[in-house]
Amino acid sequence: MSSSRILKPVKQFLRVLPDRAYIQLYYLAKFRRFCDLRNPSTYNEKLQWLKVNYRIPAHSRLVDKQAVKEIIAAEIGDEYVIPTLAVYESADDIDFDALPDSFVLKCTHDSEGVALVKDKSRADEAAIREHLRAALKQNFFHIGREPHYRGIPPRIIAEPYIEDRNHEQLLDYKFFCFDGDVKAMFIASDRASGNVKFDYFDADFTPLDIRQSYPNSAVPPAKPERYEEMLDISRKLSKGHPHLRVDLYEVDGRVFFGELTFFHFSGFAPFTPPKWDEVWGRWLSLPAPENPVRAAR
Repeated sequence: MSSSRILKPVKQFLRVLPDRAYIQLYYLAKFRRFCDLRNPSTYNEKLQWLKVNYRIPAHSRLVDKQAVKEIIAAEIGDEYVIPTLAVYESADDIDFDALPDSFVLKCTHDSEGVALVKDKSRADEAAIREHLRAALKQNFFHIGREPHYRGIPPRIIAEPYIEDRNHEQLLDYKFFCFDGDVKAMFIASDRASGNVKFDYFDADFTPLDIRQSYPNSAVPPAKPERYEEMLDISRKLSKGHPHLRVDLYEVDGRVFFGELTFFHFSGFAPFTPPKWDEVWGRWLSLPAPENPVRAAR
C-alpha cells in the first residue's frame, strides 16, 4: 500500500479530533510530553492555551494577507504596505500576461502557498498554478488548530517582487511582542538558497543563544538601518494583544509590513537551549479567557 493511501485515513482521523486532543497529540510528538493546558508555564504551552481559550473571530482579518493591509494602512500608514497588484479567486484566474516581469503570488489564508517569480519569462506557469491550486484547497486551521485561520476566505494575491539591494536578498525581521513590549526578534536569511538561517536578538539587538527549527548564521546579520522605526511599528501594532509577532522588511532604506502572527511555529517548535521556553513563557501574561481584549478590532 502506498504511503499516500496510508496517510489519508490518518489525516482524516486527526481532522475530526477535538482541538484539545489534537493539540495534545501534536505537542507530545514534538516535546515528548503532554501540554499543561490547565497551568501553562512555557511559551509553547501558553500558545496552546491561547488557541483553546482566547478565540476572537475578528482576529482572522489580522492574519488574512489581503484584509490586514487595510488595517495596517489605517494604523501606521499606507507607505508601509506592499501594494496588491491583483486578487484571484482561483489559480486558473491568474493572468500572467497582465503581471510585471517580476512579482510574488501568495495565498491569503496560509503560510505555504507562495510563488516567487523573479523573471516571468522563465516561470513555469503550469507548475505555479498547480502549487497554488493545491494550497487553496487546504484549510490551514487543521494543521495547528490556530483558530484565526478558520474564517479566512482562500484567495491568491499578486504583489511586486521586492528585494533589498543592500543585502542581495530579502531579509525577514520578526519581532516578538507582548502587549506592546518588544522582547526579542529574529532575522530570517538565505531563504532563496534553501539553507534558511534564523538569528535571534533581544530588543537592544544583543545576540541571543537561541536555535529553533533552523541553524544560526556563521556571522550574524547586521542591525538594520531602520531598526528603531521597526521597534516603534511593532510596539504600536501589538499593543493590547497578549502576544503577537510582527514581521517587517527593510528594502533599500524603507520599512515594509510583512504579516502578523499570533502563534509562532504554531507553538510546536522546541527551543535550544530549552531554558528559553521558560523565559519566554514568563514574558507572556495570559488574559482571562472570558474577558478577551480588543474583541471588536
